[in-house]
Amino acid sequence: MSTDTGAQYVAEFLDGPLEGEFEHRILVGGKPEQRVGMVAAVDGLESLFWYDAVDEREVNGQVRVQFRFDADDSDPVESDDEND
Repeated sequence: MSTDTGAQYVAEFLDGPLEGEFEHRILVGGKPEQRVGMVAAVDGLESLFWYDAVDEREVNGQVRVQFRFDADDSDPVESDDEND
């Protein structure tokens, strides 16, 4: 069996801890998810970050969805940017 690339979309994370990241994701029920939870390590600790879809478009036959960070529902991110 061949992989059906039409059953995938590209998620682009616009801000938050995953800013600038892209990920290939599987369509659910033929559509991209409207909300995704992503686990990422920050300072060695796993954290759960929620992202909401804000834009969807087709680029060269592939669905691309942009996601914005939902800080209120996500695990807190402590950022001590050397401002001590």
